[in-house]
Amino acid sequence: MEPLIPPKNAPILYLIPCTLGDTPPMEVLPLTIRLTIEPLTHFIVENEKEARRFIKRIAPQKKQDELVLYPLNKFSDPMELQTYLTPMEKGHSMGLLSDAGCPGIADPGAVMVKRAHAKNYIVKPLVGPSSILLAMMASGMNGQSFAFNGYLPIDKQERARTIKRLEKHSGDYDQTQAFIETPYRNEQLLDDFTKNLSPNTQLSIACDLTLPTEWVKTAPINQWKNCKVDLHKRPAIFLFHKELAI
Repeated sequence: MEPLIPPKNAPILYLIPCTLGDTPPMEVLPLTIRLTIEPLTHFIVENEKEARRFIKRIAPQKKQDELVLYPLNKFSDPMELQTYLTPMEKGHSMGLLSDAGCPGIADPGAVMVKRAHAKNYIVKPLVGPSSILLAMMASGMNGQSFAFNGYLPIDKQERARTIKRLEKHSGDYDQTQAFIETPYRNEQLLDDFTKNLSPNTQLSIACDLTLPTEWVKTAPINQWKNCKVDLHKRPAIFLFHKELAI
């Protein structure tokens, strides 16, 4: 029977958060991120170009030609993914980077974390910004029970049914519901919420988190219907909460 606890000398898969936009990294990230990146050579990344740019900003003295990057995104070959932790088999620690925010949260990196656990390597999450948690913190909604639902269905009828179903669930169980959308579809999503949610259901939008243009607002749907906001191509998190059914 294999031990569940990795040995102390096991290689480490570091889960390295990134900034949520073009903010100077050390304004929103702790020094731990720099100290972790500096000695590492092998990184699993969502986008190679963005990863190199981020690493250069964090550790400008690091030689780019020494980096070994393994792309992990929707285009990755599933067979190749099985080889990505090979450096760890040889005792090398690795870094896992998302394009924005925290690896494994609304991010494909979770598959590598799962594989690292199966191999009995050490998995070490590092502190950094998560747009989902920041939006939840700033919403004023129930943070004791919330669900991140990712993207809503594209089909309009199915989307409307899903919104109404989750609104009922929110009211029945006092649970906040959180969503993301492709930035150029943000305004359409807001329109769908205002058309399908009850007038008194609270909707919160957190836009451009950690950036100079950041804003967060929570208000009932009947107020959002009369409000014009520019969300086009701006990263945003949407949350709603319906009061408990009586």
